[in-house]
Amino acid sequence: MDFTGAKAALFCGTGILTYLRDDLPGLPWPGHWDLPGGGREGGEGPMACLLREVQEEFGLSLSPHRLIWQQSFHAMTDPSRTAMFFAGWLTPADIASIRFGDEGQRWEVMPVPAFLAHGKVVPDLQRRVSLALSDPAVAAVLTGPAV
Repeated sequence: MDFTGAKAALFCGTGILTYLRDDLPGLPWPGHWDLPGGGREGGEGPMACLLREVQEEFGLSLSPHRLIWQQSFHAMTDPSRTAMFFAGWLTPADIASIRFGDEGQRWEVMPVPAFLAHGKVVPDLQRRVSLALSDPAVAAVLTGPAV
């Protein structure tokens, strides 16, 4: 599959793992809230790309079974290409073990309604999260305990 990269909505309770992008010249969407993920390296598949990025950005080694939804979209930086978007879940222990990498200013588990209403989120991520939450399996992550 040809794709540019992968992002994910990773939920813990009623929150979503986010990070504030750096505010540097030339960086797309400086100072905006973003979700874990990034660009593809080599011939890796979408899930491998996402899991590598989560490890690099947050120090979390997640197993693939944590990702319960996926869909392809037009890439935000090049709409002629495809990007993958996943939804999954984290535990409070995962959150406690985060070791934030060197990209971004800070991270936060933001309440989902606050994320969906925020005025400075990387474009289209709010729509993608809303689409993921329209799936009953994803919505159940917010209402039930993560296992």
